[in-house]
Formats: sequence, structure tokens, C-alpha cells
Amino acid sequence: MEIRELRKKEYEAAIALSWRVFQEYEAPEYSQQGIEAFYRCIHDEEYVRRLKIYGAFERGRLLGVLATRSSGNHIALFFVDGKYHGRGIGRQLFNLAAADNYSGHMTVNSSPYAVEVYHHLGFSDLNCEQVSDGIRFTPMECYGL
Repeated sequence: MEIRELRKKEYEAAIALSWRVFQEYEAPEYSQQGIEAFYRCIHDEEYVRRLKIYGAFERGRLLGVLATRSSGNHIALFFVDGKYHGRGIGRQLFNLAAADNYSGHMTVNSSPYAVEVYHHLGFSDLNCEQVSDGIRFTPMECYGL
């Protein structure tokens, strides 16, 4: 397994993987408004250009991505191909992003599907689930990276 920061030319594949996994695991829990808002977000070239995206590769195939913004202090995207859940890919991606984070603090607005994943990574809830533009999320934070 190769875990590394993606090159800008690989961002398109990362967005495609994010959309595919979102549709399978998260979209069923979202309103149409939320699904459309997520799609617009990940296809906003200006937004995506500002992300730092890490990828997990096996035999050249992209299996997972984690993207940060705000100088690496906020997780913006975190998706692993469903066929590879439970293999530690997410943990490896998170560890690399955390190693690049010099503040020792990271936040995320977790989807309902991923709350337990973030708890397992050491995140704590900051508030209860919220909805903005149809997107359901729980604000979370992690210290001591």
C-alpha cells in the first residue's frame, strides 16, 4: 500500500472516488438538496484547488482519499472504496495528514455514516448533528496529533 500526497493531476480521480463512495454510503441518508450541495462542492474547481489531498494506492489503483483545508487543520473529504473498508486504509491516510499538521489540532464536520470512524481516530463531538444546505454533519475535533 502506498500512502502519499496526491499531485494536482490526480485530483480528478480523487473527486470521482469521493463522489462514488458518497453515493453508495452517504447519499441514502441525505435529502436531494444535500446531495446536490455536496456535488457542487466537490466540483467547485476553486474549492478543490485549495485542498491538500492524500491518497492510498494499491497496484496503482486509488482506494482512498483524505483532503484537508485551512492549513491542514480541517478534514474536508475522507472516503475509502467500500470494498476496502476495515483494512486500515483510513487510519493510514489520517496518520499521514496528522503528521503534516503542526497545530496538533484537527476538526471535521462528520457525516452520520462516519461519526464512529472519527471517534475511533480520537475525535470528540463538539455539538449534536446539524444540517446546513441539506448536508447532515456532526462537528468534531481531535487534539494531540
